[in-house]
Amino acid sequence: MKLIRLFILILVFLASKRACGQTKVTFNYQQVHFEEIITAIQHQTIYRFVYRADQLPNQLITLSVKDAEVLPLLDNLLKGTRYYYRLTSNNLIAIGTEKDSIKSVAVSGIVTNEEGEPISGASVRIKNSNYGTETDKQGRFVITSIKGATIEVSNIGYNTQQAIITATDQPLKITLQNAYHSLDEVVVTALNIKKENWKVGYSVASIPGADLTTAREANVAMSLEGQVAGLNVSGTYGGPASSSRLLLRGAASMNAGSPLLVLDGVPIDNTQRGSANEYGGADYGDGFSNINPDDIESITVLKGSAASALYGARAANGVILINTKTGEKNSATLVEYNLNLSFDHAVNNTDFQYVYGQGSQNERPQNVQSAIASGMLSWGEKLDGKPTIQSDGNYYPYSAVKNNIDEFYRNAPALTNTISVSGGNSKAAFRASASNLNYESIVPNSGLNRKTFNLNTSYDITDKLKLSFNGSYIYEMAKTRSYLSDGPMNANYGIEFLATSANQLSLKPGYNPVTGNESQWNSNVYITNPYFVINKQVDNSTRNRFITATVLKYNFSDNVYLQGRLGYDISNDGLLNVLPTGTAFTVNEQGGLNGLSKSQTGELNADLLFLANKKLARDLTLNFSAGGNFRRRQYNLTEITGSQFIIPYLYTPSNLVSSSSNYDISEIVTESAYYSADFDFKNLLDITATGRYDIFSTLPPVSRGIFVPGVSGSFLFSNLLAIPWLSSGKFRISYAKTSGEPSQPYTTQLYFTSNNTVNGIPLGSFSAELPNYNLKPFTLTEFETGVNLSFFQNRLTLDATYFNRITHNEITNAQQSVATGFTSAYVNVGKTQNTGLELMLSGGLIRTTSFSWNASINFSQVHNVLLSIDGSSQYLLTGTYRPLNANTALVVGKSITQVMAYDYKRDSAGNIIIGSDGIPERGPLKAMGGTLPTFYGGFTNSFKYKKFNLSFLIDYKFGNKVLSATEDYSYVYGLNKATLVGRETGIVAKGVNDNGQTNTINVPAYNYYPQLATNISTLSVLNGSFIKFRQLILGYEIMPSFLGNLFRTVTVSLVGRNIFTILKYTKNIDPESEFSPDLTYAGIEGESLPATRTFGFNLNFKFK
Repeated sequence: MKLIRLFILILVFLASKRACGQTKVTFNYQQVHFEEIITAIQHQTIYRFVYRADQLPNQLITLSVKDAEVLPLLDNLLKGTRYYYRLTSNNLIAIGTEKDSIKSVAVSGIVTNEEGEPISGASVRIKNSNYGTETDKQGRFVITSIKGATIEVSNIGYNTQQAIITATDQPLKITLQNAYHSLDEVVVTALNIKKENWKVGYSVASIPGADLTTAREANVAMSLEGQVAGLNVSGTYGGPASSSRLLLRGAASMNAGSPLLVLDGVPIDNTQRGSANEYGGADYGDGFSNINPDDIESITVLKGSAASALYGARAANGVILINTKTGEKNSATLVEYNLNLSFDHAVNNTDFQYVYGQGSQNERPQNVQSAIASGMLSWGEKLDGKPTIQSDGNYYPYSAVKNNIDEFYRNAPALTNTISVSGGNSKAAFRASASNLNYESIVPNSGLNRKTFNLNTSYDITDKLKLSFNGSYIYEMAKTRSYLSDGPMNANYGIEFLATSANQLSLKPGYNPVTGNESQWNSNVYITNPYFVINKQVDNSTRNRFITATVLKYNFSDNVYLQGRLGYDISNDGLLNVLPTGTAFTVNEQGGLNGLSKSQTGELNADLLFLANKKLARDLTLNFSAGGNFRRRQYNLTEITGSQFIIPYLYTPSNLVSSSSNYDISEIVTESAYYSADFDFKNLLDITATGRYDIFSTLPPVSRGIFVPGVSGSFLFSNLLAIPWLSSGKFRISYAKTSGEPSQPYTTQLYFTSNNTVNGIPLGSFSAELPNYNLKPFTLTEFETGVNLSFFQNRLTLDATYFNRITHNEITNAQQSVATGFTSAYVNVGKTQNTGLELMLSGGLIRTTSFSWNASINFSQVHNVLLSIDGSSQYLLTGTYRPLNANTALVVGKSITQVMAYDYKRDSAGNIIIGSDGIPERGPLKAMGGTLPTFYGGFTNSFKYKKFNLSFLIDYKFGNKVLSATEDYSYVYGLNKATLVGRETGIVAKGVNDNGQTNTINVPAYNYYPQLATNISTLSVLNGSFIKFRQLILGYEIMPSFLGNLFRTVTVSLVGRNIFTILKYTKNIDPESEFSPDLTYAGIEGESLPATRTFGFNLNFKFK
């Protein structure tokens, strides 16, 4: 902390020194051009210049002055020459050859895109000057200049355009062309600093917010799937706004997680609030799912270490920058309303057998008891349509029932209403919005409501001092979150595995109307009746979240500023999770309290940033920034659990027979200082050096601090070539190091806890993890190189990147001998390597006045290898599914993570060994393949004809395995088509016994297949590759002339998401289905909600 305070004092001193000389200069030049004198004046004073390069004195100047006033200095320099200057408004100095030519004029204009739509926030600057302004919401601007000067107009995502100011009074009309990722566009980099693309020495991807709002997801992170090279997006099938898992360039480490989320320059919390495991549970969403897509202006993805190094340890997995929409100065009030209505429909991905029906041992149910015992068993007789009793005592046709999924799940509506108001005057700008999302789940009586209020404001206190405030309030209430994975309270489990002839209507209402107790329908009380779940379950969560960012910025000149920023993100979460009265597996069917909890997560980020740029020589410019950051993260939890409600349906802690409470608290502090120095030579070569020093509270005092450097370079080689079809070409290269700390605090000392009492005396306990007093930060180093090429006047662009990243001293929880008194300890011995290739090809294939066709395709290939776990172990089991006969694991020499399953046991000749029971014997536990794709990407096309637009997205993933519980259970319950073999005759497995003799034992199918699936879990390891038609949008923009004076534009769009699967290899599941976002459970499928297909429409109204 002392280091940061000293650093801040130095910055303030330098800033104060600069402030005292706003109209005076000090320099000593020998034989320099006049333009260098101008540059020095602009860097040291409040003055800005406008001039034509051919209207400056061309003689070399030798000059030495100290604290000289600028205006008398210019008088002396220009005295006796044919050149003059004029001081105009806003401290602008115009220089020319004739007094009339340097008369200042107010130039107005409008900036539009190729479709004629106004572009707000575009930068309008005088060439060879730092003087400029921005366009308002209508794309208009006014700037003071002189006749003959050149203005440059630029904006993120567009090519820079130039225009010469003439004597005419007519407003300028400037059209910006889509950059298609060209080198002329402006991109947002670390610390929210905008930078010309050609100067960036690493890979950056940007997505306009408009691409995320028309066809939307409740968790906006899911909308990124297939759109960014190197970004692997997956999510939990757990209902509206479930958690996402985002991995940039594969699993960077054994504990890899989602990239750091930065909202308007401030890091925010993106932790997961609870997820399922092999024994069940619900998904409660993550931080990303709280963001309202209607408020997003753009998303920028910083992929590599060089791009994200200035954010420190939290950015080891990359950074996602979200910039929200703002108002514009000098703009009229703009009111915008957006309505989005869509419907989710459950997709049945099963391909079960419908030859044999409900029953056991080749017999159909004969009474209620046998119907209950075989509720999930399809080992009965051939289907013949005869009336057969089911668990409710009624008779139903003994016929195939293929529509249970369609009938049980509903078409779930999702309605979003968002209204925003923005505007501004000469000193202030604002944007305020309010949004309401009501998203029903496909599971009846389940859904999500989210209300979001957003305010972005800025105010110029003086010409140099600017204050801005961004604030968001999110209130979210989720009703009856769906349980996943295991059978208890999981409606999806029962519906999916109903016997082939059983009708889901026989399960209604799920409980006895007299006693309220759950209606039994199968032999396992831990597989809950689906209708009991939707009618009785209570699993409600709430969230109140405030996200604020306050920025105070002082511009000493156009080239120097000091900025202070304070960001605070605080969430208050509530949860009521009840096993309702009547639940069959609870004690005396009295139910229980799984959890009544209140938790608070607070994240404070305070930083100070100093930025300056200076022309060191005629062809060399330095952009320098330095700053410090203080981060404090606090968490506390109060929770009550218990069993047996005394009074039925009164779900309060005081109504429990027994209860227990828990209180948890943690705090993390990180102090940091950083710098970045960017050297630009002739707008041809750019080299950037960065450095960051972090002090982590989670590590021992002797090893808390670490310095991580980085360097990147870009070379605009196309400026040296004269190739007509090559618009621009850049070679880039970077090397950087980032650091990391333990994923959990309090691992370096022994802490005692007290959870229980005996006779009123508290009992103490301590963790089974051995403290490590020598723990130190782990590091990740990355080398990246690539090219950016643009052809045919930026019609076609190519972005190609190669990366090689490796971790050192990864912090691993390694097993310890119980003789130590502990079972594990955190150690610095893990090591992981990632190499890969990213390609993105995009372009405007057709451009006419009435028709355009834009397309892009991205491809990513990642090779991941775990080099070390804890120095001795060859594998470490991580996750599993409910059948408990296979795992995911970290395996040395393999990618993260691997599916570990039991294969067939074989003799030396390769024959399968059959046991004395006639069932193939289990072989060794083996790595069967990685759970993360090695090849993935997306293909987008957008067409526009006059006021119509059509776009679609196809994405794909290849090279990953899925561990499927559905596949296992489909063998156990007689649902898999493979179980049709031997139904009438029994199974004689091909193989030999332990003596080498051919097996001759005949086993009934209803015994053979369940035991086979239990022994040989490789049957449940599937190819997870797929190609999906992800998104389709058809829109039309209604012209204002049809709408009178009320609207500027009205846009209506028909939308579809997750429309259909083009290719997959999993016969009975969606290949993306998962029940947990945790990396340890990646690739594990188990009775989540079905995949959904979404159709709807979007209406957007812009009022006049």
